[in-house]
Amino acid sequence: MNQTTNAILMIRPVAFRMNEQTAVNNYYQKVLDGLLPATVNAKAQQEFDAFVAQLRAVGIQVIVVEDTTDTDTPDSIFPNNWISFHENGDVVLYPMFAENRRLERREDILDVLEDEGFVVNEIMDYTSAETEGFFLEGTGSIVLDRENGKAYCALSPRADEELFIEFCEDFEYTPVIFEAFQTVGDERKLIYHTNVMMCIGDTFAVICADCIDDKKERKMVLDSLRGDEKEIILITEAQLNHFAGNMLEVIGANERRYLVMSASAYQSLTKKQIAQLEEHVTILKASLDTIEACGGGSARCMIAEIFLPKSTV
Repeated sequence: MNQTTNAILMIRPVAFRMNEQTAVNNYYQKVLDGLLPATVNAKAQQEFDAFVAQLRAVGIQVIVVEDTTDTDTPDSIFPNNWISFHENGDVVLYPMFAENRRLERREDILDVLEDEGFVVNEIMDYTSAETEGFFLEGTGSIVLDRENGKAYCALSPRADEELFIEFCEDFEYTPVIFEAFQTVGDERKLIYHTNVMMCIGDTFAVICADCIDDKKERKMVLDSLRGDEKEIILITEAQLNHFAGNMLEVIGANERRYLVMSASAYQSLTKKQIAQLEEHVTILKASLDTIEACGGGSARCMIAEIFLPKSTV
């Protein structure tokens, strides 16, 4: 299986704001004082449009779907949490922690993809777990090493262990399970999404190992990555707070590999870390300050990778 893709789905926001329902365990979100909701959304749209233009300029296929005003979906800009697309034509729908995020799931998006020539074979729907209070938020909760058949998951209120293991059994991934923490005030609290603290590329991995407080778990995760011959680039918790873990490798024109991140993530990196990454990829950075502040998510969260097969007809 391929680890990276040239095709991605992104959702353009229409009513972006800080989501009070997710702020309970996403400690990155902030209220931007003195800004009207319409201003926040307009700024987010500007950042989104500029980001899409950057991606398209290097030959990445970006399918943009507009969010709808029919529902109150302030986090619709982060589709990777409710849907994922797989090489066998499977589409997975995930159970979401915040009730208003469940409204982001839209079947018409599959019609858009099919119109673009992608093949959808089967829909795997885990969303019934919501009624029992169990959640697993897509490639936010799960960081996939597709090539090596491994799935990494930092358990949290949004990443249930049993549900994760069920996913791994269904898709034949080996589960790598651990807990990751961040300092909030003077407490260590669980990080809400795995993709905030680690990113797996084709030949490298970016990880904040300091977040894994249990030394045995930390060693297990690092050994797993090293065993697959990934160059490990360690980031600090301070860099994590600038979304330096929230990156994604994608393929542009002429099979060129890009690592997509926010400008604030890039600015937090050291020269040595940048040099390490540039051995593997070309860095593409986008200014996402409003989206990061209000949404508590960054570049990787905004992208749902499309691995579906293309129609031959």
